[in-house]
Amino acid sequence: MLSAILSKSSCAACKFCCSFRRQSLWEAPLFPPEVVEKLSKPNEYGVVGEFCNGKIALGPYHTENPEEEVQCTFLDPRKGCILKGEDKPFDCSIWPLRIMDKEGELVIALTPTCPSIGKVPTQELIKLLQKGLGEKIFRYAQAHRYIIKEYREGFPIIYL
Repeated sequence: MLSAILSKSSCAACKFCCSFRRQSLWEAPLFPPEVVEKLSKPNEYGVVGEFCNGKIALGPYHTENPEEEVQCTFLDPRKGCILKGEDKPFDCSIWPLRIMDKEGELVIALTPTCPSIGKVPTQELIKLLQKGLGEKIFRYAQAHRYIIKEYREGFPIIYL
């Protein structure tokens, strides 16, 4: 969805959004129940995922270091995400944006840790949201409330 401002090649080379530290597990993407069911058994991808409450179960972590990272089960280090669009979590398709609840109001916030988004002027991102992406995100969140995360300090709100 953000390919108008983030190049697929820079995202594929980075893969930062596809690895998780223990302290950032709250950001792990949420899968719809029907996709969890599909990916939890042998499937076309050749990878069977483990899930907990709709989130991909990540691990194993090999140390007690909270900075240790593990990659998503569906990440191929050479090719990137192996999931087709219909199976990819909405969270992943809007990264580095997050739909969040801030004191009862839905907001779109920017994940401050994405290495590539810092190179894009914020105004370009806001224009993309104003041209329909923002409404698409809000509509999806209203229909799939489970993807809404609680607002966290440090996430700049860029769209209301």
